[in-house]
Amino acid sequence: MNRNYIFLFLFSVLMTFSGLASLPPVDRDESRFVQATKQMVETSDYVDIRFQDASRYKKPIGIYWLQSAAVALSGEGAAAPIWVYRLVSMLGIALAVVGIAWTGTKLFGANAGLAAGLMMAAIFATAFEGRDAKTDAMLLACCVAAQGALAQIYLAARRKEPVAAHLPWIFWAAQGLGILIKGPVAPLLSVLTVAALFAFERDWRWLLKLKLVRGVALVLLIVLPWVALITWKSGGAFLQDAVGKDMVAKVASGEESHGLPPGFYMLTYSLFMWPFGLIAVGAGLQALNRLRDDPRLRFCLAWYIPFWLVFELIPTKLPHYVLPAYPGMALLIGWLLTLSPQEANAPLRRWQNWLWWSTAFGLAVVSLGLAAVCVGAPLYLTGTFSWSIPAAAAALAAGYFAFSRELQVPLRRIGAIAVCAGITYGLLFGVIAPSLKPIWLSPAIEAAVRANRPCDTTVLASAEYHEPSLVFLVGTKTVLTDVDGVARHLLGDPACALALAQVGDEQKLNGLLAAQGKSANRVAQIDGLNYSSGDKLSLGLYRVAK
Repeated sequence: MNRNYIFLFLFSVLMTFSGLASLPPVDRDESRFVQATKQMVETSDYVDIRFQDASRYKKPIGIYWLQSAAVALSGEGAAAPIWVYRLVSMLGIALAVVGIAWTGTKLFGANAGLAAGLMMAAIFATAFEGRDAKTDAMLLACCVAAQGALAQIYLAARRKEPVAAHLPWIFWAAQGLGILIKGPVAPLLSVLTVAALFAFERDWRWLLKLKLVRGVALVLLIVLPWVALITWKSGGAFLQDAVGKDMVAKVASGEESHGLPPGFYMLTYSLFMWPFGLIAVGAGLQALNRLRDDPRLRFCLAWYIPFWLVFELIPTKLPHYVLPAYPGMALLIGWLLTLSPQEANAPLRRWQNWLWWSTAFGLAVVSLGLAAVCVGAPLYLTGTFSWSIPAAAAALAAGYFAFSRELQVPLRRIGAIAVCAGITYGLLFGVIAPSLKPIWLSPAIEAAVRANRPCDTTVLASAEYHEPSLVFLVGTKTVLTDVDGVARHLLGDPACALALAQVGDEQKLNGLLAAQGKSANRVAQIDGLNYSSGDKLSLGLYRVAK
């Protein structure tokens, strides 16, 4: 194996390792995913997907199977901590980094592949998704594998060279696995890439090299068994929810309060591509100016631009939705290294200069903003620094090195930027964020429950605070209810039950219990901020007074 691939794999793992264990379960998506996987382990049902008693059919089974495998390998069973689930995402990013290096090496040479891999390992989007136990890291790995194989098939056909026999199989296997991870996203990326290339070249004959019939058969072999099982087990509810509700809702309107106008991904680009957003824009603009001369550049731009435009038009917007497009820009950073300095730094057009300087402004804002967060968040929430100064310094250094008036950035400087970014992420996600105790209510509640549990069979009922992380940490049987439900829960098992309610509702709770001759004893109080809703909460942990 190429030493660059081994280096990049280990570098990516190192970039995402810090915070895997120290960062508590994050609400709400991550905690929903890991709780659904935990219930699979508890019930040994690896077909159905449920969060407590509710079906969870928005995403296919792939990520749950992978997380279940990680749990099985850990030997911890249903008690496995959050870092076990996150190992799948860390591996997904590492595979994506190696995949883009493989593609860059085949298209532009070893240094280009190394540069592209370093960038993918060090941008904010992959740093976050590599620590977040949900679908997007593994989806990225599938997309990179499929697109990397597609790029090599396309270029071999353009050069009238034989196509390596393994490439179509990689392409179709990655599509099948991508569908099992997150439905149609990976096929959509490839379809948009092919459509853009056809619109430019008016040539579809190279697609014959994909071995369409065999490839589709492989995809069906990967996908259909589980689809058939879940369709039978759910009585058709899976397809109705996943396609009829989730997918259509995202396309037709802004789902789950995430509806935003076009331009969102342009505005968030500088954050999620930080600190390489400016370098990537410079490379992309130079590639646009040479679009007609080089099919490799056409492929990279066809990878990024159509996918980005489609998701700008879809009303539902979340930052990670465009993550599968970012590797196309990473390849262009590597390509720019293959040019002479004169070619690589050729003058840009007026509108391109405007876009470049706008992105430079974004780089400065994000670098300063990350430094401010590293210092300000601990001071505001805990009154301490907690490694803030080194983290802020690393963020500013990454931004400084990433700002270059020369569009062609040497490989060593790319490496220095990546290292500075890695230090920032390691301290931010591994040390600073976990130290912000007021925002981590669920771990504090879990600790209070563990300290005050009267029986081994104790079940917690929680009024109003219904975050999925609470269910994951305290137990699948946790009852999410209101104050009336909390009172009924305490009365139903006065010797063992525990309840969580806002301190401000204590009088109401005692009034409900008094009707049965009981009263509530507050055994713990947890104060903090629910970052999912923005509400400051003062929560009491109660049991029936003896």
